[in-house]
Formats: sequence, structure tokens, C-alpha cells
Amino acid sequence: MQIDFEAITEYQRYKLMASLIVPRPIALVTTLGADGTVNAAPFSMFNMLGEEPPIVMISINRLADGTLKDTAVNIPREKEFVVHLADEAIAQQMHRCGERFAADVSELEEVGFTALASTRVKPPRIAEAPVAFECALWETLETTSRHIFIGRVLMLHARDELIDLDTWRVRLQHYFPVGRFGASDYVTTRDRFQM
Repeated sequence: MQIDFEAITEYQRYKLMASLIVPRPIALVTTLGADGTVNAAPFSMFNMLGEEPPIVMISINRLADGTLKDTAVNIPREKEFVVHLADEAIAQQMHRCGERFAADVSELEEVGFTALASTRVKPPRIAEAPVAFECALWETLETTSRHIFIGRVLMLHARDELIDLDTWRVRLQHYFPVGRFGASDYVTTRDRFQM
């Protein structure tokens, strides 16, 4: 089978790419609104890009009417954000953060997450998340359909049992992240499930 990407629609390309390039890690991103509201939203077009400098990438699509999501408005204004990785214990709350809430409504409060002060950036981190990377905006790219934010990691927060600082290894027996598999399918490190 061969498919010419120039001969199909943007939506068809999205459906194919998003369901074939899997599983994708999910960035649960906190930012601050102009009024100080804490925004939290999940994005599965996310990954690590390198360690020197330590950078991560988040790609955020425009809404159907062409407007930007709150996270895509907040990051360039504040130039800071926090990327959390979701695990099985917070998967449902992470998913609910993707619902459409007004800009002045904090997803953290709506889904029952606890905000903790970050160390180097203004947006708070989520206490229940196993991992949080505090990031400063390093570079922005813009395409027709997306805003792509590259963040330089300033600080890492992790649950105490996750990292062995003697060997610099993650104790994988304590880490159960979830990923996006395509459509409504998600994956754990063991199984698939739907939300």
C-alpha cells in the first residue's frame, strides 16, 4: 500500500500519522493565564529532543475555528510552563484536563489535582504527577495548523522512589506511565484501554 500525502486531506494525514506513530507519551502541561488562572492540558504530540541543551517539544493544534488553545496563548506570553508525565493513577484526571473549560477556570480544581509551587518557574506543578519538568520557552515554530514550543528543562521533580541518584537510573518497577495509542485508545506499559 502506498499513500501520497500530497493527494489526501490534512485530516486524513492526521488520522494516519496519529494512529501509526504510537505509543506517544503525554505531556500534561501547566501554564498561567493572564489573570493568574492555572491552566492544565494534555498533549500527545510531545517528546524529548535532546539533553544538551535539555529540551522537550510540545505541538499544539489550532482549534477548528482557528483560535488558539489556552496553553498556546499562555506559553509565549509567560515564556514558562511545566510538563508532567501522567501515570495510571492519574490517567482519568489527565484526560479530563483535555475538556473545554473557560480560560478563567482552572482544570486543576475541576479534576481534583493539587497545585505545588515550582522552584524556577511561575506555573505550579501537579502534586499527584510522578514527574514534572519545569521549562523555560527556548524556541517557537509555527505551521499552518500548529504552534510548536520547545522548552529548555530547568528542573526535574520526581516521586522519591523513582530515581536512584547513585546510578542515575529510573526505577522502572515504580513507574507506570500512560501513552496515547490513537483515537480513544491509550496504553499502559502492559495493556491498552479507552477513555
